[in-house]
Amino acid sequence: MEGKTKDYLQKYDQPKNFFNRELSWIAFNNRVLEEACNPGNPLLERVKFLSIFHSNLDEFYMIRISGIKEQIEANVAEVRIDGLTPQKELEKIEDVLEPILEKIVDYWHNSLVPELRENNIDITHYSGLEHREKEILNHYFEKYLFPNLTPLAIDPGRPFPFIRNLALSIGIIIKNPKGELHFARVKVPDNIPRLIRIDTLLNESRKTYKGNGYIKVIWVEDLIIANLKRLFPGMKIVEAKTFRITRDTDIEIQEDEADDLLKVIEENIKQRRFGNVVRMEIEEGVSDSLLDVLSTHLELDEHDIHRVKAPIGLSKVIELYGLPFHHLKDKPFIHKVPKIFEEEGDIFSAIRQRDIFLHHPYHSFSPVIDFIRQAAEDPDVLTIKQTLYRVGTNSPIIKHLMDAADSKKQVAVLVELKARFDEENNIFWARALEKVGAHVVYGLIGLKTHGKMTLVVRREGSELRRYVHLSTGNYNSSTAKMYTDFGLFTCNDDICSDVSDIFNFLTGYSNQKEFKKLLVAPVNMRQRLVHLIEREIANARAGKKGRIILKTNSVVDPQIISVLYEASCAGVEIDLIVRGICSLVPGKKGLSGNIRVRSIVGRFLEHHRVFYFYNNGAEDVFISSADLMQRNLSGRVEVATPILSPEIKSYLIKNVLNLALADNVTARILDENMNYFFRPVIDGEEKINYQQKLIELH
Repeated sequence: MEGKTKDYLQKYDQPKNFFNRELSWIAFNNRVLEEACNPGNPLLERVKFLSIFHSNLDEFYMIRISGIKEQIEANVAEVRIDGLTPQKELEKIEDVLEPILEKIVDYWHNSLVPELRENNIDITHYSGLEHREKEILNHYFEKYLFPNLTPLAIDPGRPFPFIRNLALSIGIIIKNPKGELHFARVKVPDNIPRLIRIDTLLNESRKTYKGNGYIKVIWVEDLIIANLKRLFPGMKIVEAKTFRITRDTDIEIQEDEADDLLKVIEENIKQRRFGNVVRMEIEEGVSDSLLDVLSTHLELDEHDIHRVKAPIGLSKVIELYGLPFHHLKDKPFIHKVPKIFEEEGDIFSAIRQRDIFLHHPYHSFSPVIDFIRQAAEDPDVLTIKQTLYRVGTNSPIIKHLMDAADSKKQVAVLVELKARFDEENNIFWARALEKVGAHVVYGLIGLKTHGKMTLVVRREGSELRRYVHLSTGNYNSSTAKMYTDFGLFTCNDDICSDVSDIFNFLTGYSNQKEFKKLLVAPVNMRQRLVHLIEREIANARAGKKGRIILKTNSVVDPQIISVLYEASCAGVEIDLIVRGICSLVPGKKGLSGNIRVRSIVGRFLEHHRVFYFYNNGAEDVFISSADLMQRNLSGRVEVATPILSPEIKSYLIKNVLNLALADNVTARILDENMNYFFRPVIDGEEKINYQQKLIELH
């Protein structure tokens, strides 16, 4: 099958047939920005989207831009599948990003800030405050900020200080009594809120303010700059500008040379903060002298410097989301628990009756936690095996696994140490589990384990029965409230057997090539997906109906894209629901005329993956942890699970796939020029918001 896939790629391997991955990602983040600018969203939800946009962009520079710049420095001139060299790619990225960044600065200052003020959230400046407000803020500075600040000067005895990734700093030019100019840097503390509530401080000092419901805030760096003379007594402050640097944070691990992967990753995490600087954002209006000091010591050229209208680092506006203005947010809803769990006190009894499906966040995550808890407490449970990718901080699941190990059950956990930006947290939990006697595996050499699986072995009479939970998302109770994901409980013998084989592969040595039900990357998932697409091609060419619907986060893999082009040319009708990156060019005559691509960016992060194949009426539906990317299909352990229950299959087709395709409120359609536009509403047509419909359904 692999050979056929290569033939497809050879047939369609032309730059015009593939969108650039990075430019497609920028288009996705621009859709996030559009949600921040959408007046139909509640005000604080727009603030949240603005924060997400900036957090996404920071990570893009830390990982993707840093990688491109490394290639340029290494003189890599190889043309990518989309026809761009690294240098050309970087130039296009900068050209596309520039107007987007200008737009967001204008929107923040001229739209969001005034609208927040109209809704009693006043983001103001120190210079415009009343005397009593300055007085109380200066007191706050003396009590909480001054002891926490360290002015760092530069001279022959005091070298240029190390500046941490994404740390906000103030670059200062001071003049001493002799008239000599010097540079200093003050780091803005990141252990205090970035936005200071003046109304709260005034209430604490028993002074009255404008009244209940009016909130006034100031950026902490504004307060620090207003009090710089306290840090440099007897000196004249000539200039003070905020700046922030972004470093290369992509960890490169030589796994095959590592004796102890945990120690190697710990060391690499320490080195991450010393990565090369790939961007410096600095407040506009900065003098040449201050800019020269920073660019020289940080080894930056003009292309690495971004002049920004303050404030810098707008991801921190998420702090506003915690304000008690519920009328400015989406209406809350109750995360439901399927009735079967309420009717059956014993979760294993419920699973024995039928496969049970969870659709988060519409369904509560509590049954997943209860599954692990009951397994830990049940004296008949002998073994619990689980994969953990991103579990969060105060994880109840980890606690129950530790309780199980402490009670002498066999607990085997694969904790993926290479989960980017979660390495430290995962190291902490790996050690905690080891201390109570759990068998902990850190991952496989050359592969990340991204599949989400739990296997419970239980003694029932004279036999052992296996129970499985398979998920498209992480075992993380916090993200389960914000991400859309699927979970499946089953005791199907074939699926449980496959999951057992996967765990044997993860914890021991195995060359398993065949699985009864599951598609498993990197073993057979790519080949099986190609086979399923080829089956639709054969049916279409035989005059039968060919139909494919794929819902995923990203479509990047050139081989999968090529076989989808072949399917389109054969007459197969294809709909792709792709939240993020899409390198496939849709709607192009003679190539992809039968392929339509849409993206849904809404209240929740669309995270689950569904693969649908018509199969001449005997519909096949899979849920999966894998996106259609090279890294997922070839460089990770991933699982796609067939849906065997007719009821669950019907739910997925009707209330996920078809409903998403009917969305005419949040869905954007991708055209062959990589432009996204909202699906037009036909006169008299009902407005359908996919996520809102699901809230109402549940």
